[in-house]
Amino acid sequence: MFGKRVCVVLTLLFTASLADSAQINPAIIFDIGGKFDQALNQSMFDGAEKFKADTGINYVEVEITDDEQREQTLRSLGQSGANPIISVGFAQASPLELVAQEFPGTRFILINGVVDLPNVRSILFKEYEASFLVGMLAAFAAEDKPIGFIGGMDIPYTRRFACGYEQGAKHVRHDISVITDMAGKTPTAWSDPKRGGELAQYQFEQGVEVVFAVAGGTGLGVYQQAQASGKLAIGVDSNQNSLHPGTMLSSMLKRIDTATYIGLQDATSDTWLPGIQVIGLAEEGVGWALDEHNATLISDDMKQAVELATEKIAAGALRIHDYMLNNSCDY
Repeated sequence: MFGKRVCVVLTLLFTASLADSAQINPAIIFDIGGKFDQALNQSMFDGAEKFKADTGINYVEVEITDDEQREQTLRSLGQSGANPIISVGFAQASPLELVAQEFPGTRFILINGVVDLPNVRSILFKEYEASFLVGMLAAFAAEDKPIGFIGGMDIPYTRRFACGYEQGAKHVRHDISVITDMAGKTPTAWSDPKRGGELAQYQFEQGVEVVFAVAGGTGLGVYQQAQASGKLAIGVDSNQNSLHPGTMLSSMLKRIDTATYIGLQDATSDTWLPGIQVIGLAEEGVGWALDEHNATLISDDMKQAVELATEKIAAGALRIHDYMLNNSCDY
């Protein structure tokens, strides 16, 4: 049960090395889905592991399994002396805002969410910039056929990806048809692979050739259906190309590993600052995945076009509309 796990975790905190890490006792909170979710949590784990390998400083980890554990976990870690405490996901924002005020001397890092307090660093990403790039890839791969987008919970955050994706596709082919579906309006929409498969099948029946899934665990059903239907899919957040080689055209990368690593490094070197930090292509905070699993699907022309767009976006010469500015994709 959770209580037993917290006891073990807090014991580890007090037995951590007191040498170079005397001023830093990092703690990582993996949200629902676990650290090997092949998405946000796993990317945070990768960043923490890189920090550990580079510095020799260990960290404490907690995996929560339900919504009620977030506040309890944050408070328990704060009481134990963990510093900094890193968590991921907008669902962490409300409990973190409450607990951070109870521990003003503790540094908190919230990735993919916002809390405006003097001891909190909030790290956000320009997801729409990398979504633009995979939208370009989808348009190239689909040739004269439609492409699709399947989101998890229908909220502005999800629409932000969809808007960037559509802009990228139309940058390649202005008349392309982009079919968009959302899995639902409640948090369960992030964890329903069956629903994802059904939506994918529906889109493929409409002629969709490539589908971009921003749907958490629901997206796994999208990828499986794409493989079964002989279509292409695009992963999200972490590199998911290896899930179905030959089916995954690419993955839109949100470099939570980079954000985690930088946050821990800053805490170690006393360069840590609170506030809202937004990173995009210019900061290498987002991107797209090219590896041995999808190399045969990406032509030289596709790669060159996306690399050119990346340079222009990073330099500010090509601007992408952010859906969150006005909850609209009119661009």
